[in-house]
Amino acid sequence: MAAATAGLDSVGGADYAKLRHHGDVETRPGMVDFAVNVQGSAPPEWLRERLAGRLGELGRYPAGADELRAREAVAARHGRRVDEVLLLAGAAEGFAMLPRLKPSLAAVIHPSFTEPELALRDAGVAVARVVLEPPYELASAVVPGDADLVVVGNPTNPTSVLHGAESIRALRRPGRIVVVDEAFADAVPGEPESLAGVSYPDVLVLRSLTKTWALAGLRCGYVLGEPELLTRLSHGRPHWPLGTLQLEAIAATSEPGAVAESQRKAQAIAADRDAMIPRLRELGVEVHEPARGPFLLIRVPDAELLRKQLADKGIAVRRGDTFPGLESGFLRLAVRPAAEVDRLIAAIREVGL
Repeated sequence: MAAATAGLDSVGGADYAKLRHHGDVETRPGMVDFAVNVQGSAPPEWLRERLAGRLGELGRYPAGADELRAREAVAARHGRRVDEVLLLAGAAEGFAMLPRLKPSLAAVIHPSFTEPELALRDAGVAVARVVLEPPYELASAVVPGDADLVVVGNPTNPTSVLHGAESIRALRRPGRIVVVDEAFADAVPGEPESLAGVSYPDVLVLRSLTKTWALAGLRCGYVLGEPELLTRLSHGRPHWPLGTLQLEAIAATSEPGAVAESQRKAQAIAADRDAMIPRLRELGVEVHEPARGPFLLIRVPDAELLRKQLADKGIAVRRGDTFPGLESGFLRLAVRPAAEVDRLIAAIREVGL
């Protein structure tokens, strides 16, 4: 069935609050966290040591050499030129920059992460929602022909769908910029459908280091694209937009050894996900597949009741109804190792569906 394209509706009140919703509000200290897609509670020891080694330098402004070193590391990691790399204080900063491209009509493909749409609407940009129906594949997308900016996630949060690179390239049109949110691409073994390593004059690729490296409290990411587009994005940016520790983290996690480690993490996530799905299904939980990201979209008879019951038992799960295109009944679960899944399964058995 073809996707429905929403009108240029204004969003306010409850709908606006849904766009601002983030999984971290579901958690409390001590809870088993299936709501936030960060892997682990802290960066690995080697990365902590790298960051700690820079603490004595925080009395001075970040050095230009540090920024260049981080950009060079990212460029080498993806086979890009250094001038095709713009470092970010988290991928969310990149979304906040999108209005600087001055689109007349932005199409946001949903269900997906809501922050790009929120940033565009807050800046007064007209937004068309392109809502995919199950199985949430791009083949059904009906994008307005006059949309000069299109935003798509790959793999998409929360559906865990990994779109083929060719289907994303098919969104390109003269006069249009395609923005690919690859915040979770490094959690897919081999990153097979990524556009990060290819230069297109009309494609921007955003990456986050927050999830895989447990850097949510530091905010690290980058955007890859043609220099002209990056110049437009960064126009008006303040001096020293990233701190010394952020620059160090970006450089460190882009080095070959770290990239290899992230791929081992991705393989572990895939194995945990493959083990998690049948356990949920045995309980009568509907799990959307194919799933290729570090999270699962599930459907249950009463999602809000189950979410509250699990919270009472110290388990946090993410609401699904805040994502455009998903009605009530959906929850998103971060993929976790077996010991944490054991607690989730036991809690669901206890409260029932």
